Amino acid sequence: MSSIVLSSASQQLKMLRSGAISIMELAEEHILQIVRLDPTIGAFVDFDENRVRAQAIALQQQVVSDSASIGPLHGLPVSIKSSIATAGYRCEIGSTLFRGQTPDTDAEVVARLRGAGALILGTTNCPEFLMAYETENALHGRTRNPWDLERTAGGSSGGESAAIAAGMSAAGLGSDSGGSVRLPAHFTGICSLKPTPGRIPGRGHLPPCHGPFSVLGAIGPMARTIQDIELMFETLSGQDFIDPVSYPSAIRNPTGVELRSRTIGYFEEDGLVPVTEETRNAIQDAVHVLKQSGFHLEPFRPHALESLRKLWWRCFVQCGAMLYQPIIRGRNAELSPIFQEFLEIARLSGELDAVDILHLWTDMDVERGRMLDEMQHYSVLLCPVASIPAFRHGERSWDIGGSQVAYLDAVRHTQWWNVLGAPAAVIPIRRSTEGLPIGVQVVARPHEDEVALGIASVLDREFGFQPPPIAL
Repeated sequence: MSSIVLSSASQQLKMLRSGAISIMELAEEHILQIVRLDPTIGAFVDFDENRVRAQAIALQQQVVSDSASIGPLHGLPVSIKSSIATAGYRCEIGSTLFRGQTPDTDAEVVARLRGAGALILGTTNCPEFLMAYETENALHGRTRNPWDLERTAGGSSGGESAAIAAGMSAAGLGSDSGGSVRLPAHFTGICSLKPTPGRIPGRGHLPPCHGPFSVLGAIGPMARTIQDIELMFETLSGQDFIDPVSYPSAIRNPTGVELRSRTIGYFEEDGLVPVTEETRNAIQDAVHVLKQSGFHLEPFRPHALESLRKLWWRCFVQCGAMLYQPIIRGRNAELSPIFQEFLEIARLSGELDAVDILHLWTDMDVERGRMLDEMQHYSVLLCPVASIPAFRHGERSWDIGGSQVAYLDAVRHTQWWNVLGAPAAVIPIRRSTEGLPIGVQVVARPHEDEVALGIASVLDREFGFQPPPIAL
């Protein structure tokens, strides 16, 4: 019954509501898929089939005893990145320094998942301390891409994307400070949203989204369709009164006329780092479909991109390494090779002093303002997710049209929007000649998440998720 676990979350919920399948039966189908595939893929770090069954029984009993109280996700099997506090589940952030860590309380967004009736399958793998675009660590090993086991599912939400792409989870939660829900979605052929920080509460993320990461970071939904992303976003968003980054915001539903009134600017690369020809073609395919659907698009490449990229580097790489120093001091021998690689990149970039950090905060506001000024006319942007599709484990440079492109340069396309604090949705569009998924990003101005999702949904209806052969 792989067709059930590979159907959309919305379709699974429809089947539950109609009685076409019971909560227990749906849970069993996901258990079977996990047992069959996860030993090969390595998506989950904490999965217990008996715990899943116990939840399914309790959720089914709730339907019988009080059907009026069931939530919008009641009975839906979901998974959660192991950097988001999930009470009773291993949330070790991929580090031996936190081996066996199981939070006593849920992150706010996990509490909302439970309140909506979701069935939690388990927590998923990530690179140590989330500082890589490849998911591998010394605790749980490597997560493999369901499309090609020799390639990565991305990072840092690679376990989450692999689980969803392979039908082991209907939907789930990742987090993103530099592309960590978007790049894995692009690599594995699913959809995701990096929301405006605060639209979905970030309280309970591990480590906390404080300081520069309150701007860069956000917890975001991942699923196989944009309709499912919209469902998750609507269910989980709303102010968290304890979170200083969260604020009152009602769900907006822009009409098709409103969406089509916006001029969409699109670009295939940033003028500094090349992309594959297939990536260019994915952008052009998306442009064609949107034009055919009545949208107005113009070629446009913002001038502020590289300045935003440099600010991201200072925030994520240099500040990130400094923030981890109190945790890792004296324990370098226990760190994974991928995190050691990150620390070396940071070391070569140099440490920031107090004056540097003061200028960083000031420059962030200035450059964000520059970008927002450019987006007065082009309030939506269409661009690549990365220069390349999923890379082989351990690869760190690629030849693109005769130019050598380095690791962090190849994935710069997501980093701009973290500094801006803008919502960005990813949709799978086409396949490479090697059969690997290629997605595109739809970016809107901060706080206009529904606009990004509304336009992304047009593309998703035309292109959309295809299951990897291993999942069938």
